[in-house]
Amino acid sequence: MTELARFSINQMTVKQLSMPELVDACRESGVAGVGLWREPVQAYGLEATAKLVRDAGLTVTTLCRGGFFTAIDPAERAAALDDNRRAVDEAATLGTDVLVLVSGGLPAGSKDLHGARERIADALAVLGPYAEYHGVKLAIEPLHPMYASDRCVVSTLTQALDLAERFPAHQVGVTVDTYHIWWDDNAPAQIARAGAGGRIHTFQLADWTTPLPQGVLNGRGQIGDGAIDMREWLGYVTSAGYTGAIEVELFNDGLWARDGREVLAETVARFVEHVR
Repeated sequence: MTELARFSINQMTVKQLSMPELVDACRESGVAGVGLWREPVQAYGLEATAKLVRDAGLTVTTLCRGGFFTAIDPAERAAALDDNRRAVDEAATLGTDVLVLVSGGLPAGSKDLHGARERIADALAVLGPYAEYHGVKLAIEPLHPMYASDRCVVSTLTQALDLAERFPAHQVGVTVDTYHIWWDDNAPAQIARAGAGGRIHTFQLADWTTPLPQGVLNGRGQIGDGAIDMREWLGYVTSAGYTGAIEVELFNDGLWARDGREVLAETVARFVEHVR
């Protein structure tokens, strides 16, 4: 279907499906793009996953996730860089040119947001050229401020672009995710800024529903169930020149408790209804 030409399902949306089940469900639903996560890829096998998706004709739109650069301890920082090099290698093997970065929260006992962000820049200076050599772009994902302490000190597109613009666009750009930025009045202008610099490396959708669940991580709502106007945000990235995949990434216990093929079919239908 032409409505699904740019649609991609992030593996986390239907994490209850095994890798072969996910591939089969995509074929059955007419879905040609998939965003993969490192942990299930490693569990199934990197080379086996690459062959599976390649044989099915699927395009891997992103790999999640690299990042977690904010440690102060030198040994922890070195370990994080090594892990991110492996993530770049995995992305290249899977055939995707986008590695999504969740940059990391405050180290235990620290209240220094500025210092944490500078350590992210230090890591990007090392990883950017490595990623470029392997044909992979790094996509800094700003996360909603409620995650700033424990998961990601980069909370806005402004902050993400301030980091990314220290490096060439073909090395470092940003992830535009509706769930994390819909509340920010500055985000549309920052999307235009990112587009002008060729730095929108991926576009992800999830809706905002309340009340948030305990722990807040798994509160990403199904498209159409919440407060976000998806067509409005698609308009912003389109106006900024973005023509790539539109990836639906949902962390939601209610969806995970259902049949994964049913959830995929529902997500496709919601995409057609509320986005395309």
